[in-house]
Amino acid sequence: MSSSLVVAMCVIAAALGVAVVIGLLVNRRSGVLRASTDPIVHTADLGLSSTGPTVVHFSAVWCGPCAAVRRVVTQVCNDLPDVAHVEIDMDANPAVARRLSVLSLPTTFVFDADGRQRYRSAGVPKATELRSKLTPLLA
Repeated sequence: MSSSLVVAMCVIAAALGVAVVIGLLVNRRSGVLRASTDPIVHTADLGLSSTGPTVVHFSAVWCGPCAAVRRVVTQVCNDLPDVAHVEIDMDANPAVARRLSVLSLPTTFVFDADGRQRYRSAGVPKATELRSKLTPLLA
């Protein structure tokens, strides 16, 4: 084998290794609820509850994972009846999605009763994690 072929194979192997690491990191963050330090956002048009926390998730008809988010959020809201649930179609409400910097679907938010964004998740959140983030907001 020529030295240029060996170098080319090493470059391809290195690029593949970098792609695998990036893929693992992106997959690890998917669906993880992260605390938000955003100030109170203007949420009058979101339909948030003023008596308890609200789970808001952005979806679209063409989004496959959005159905899974809907099932998870519905399950959690059935377990915690004081939690409100709002689903926003990103295609029908692009201005709201832009204002909240929704760049991918599905995206899920948790707002407290005062309208402060407390948590944010890209991907499908786990029901146990969503429940654990909402429970302290009910007290």
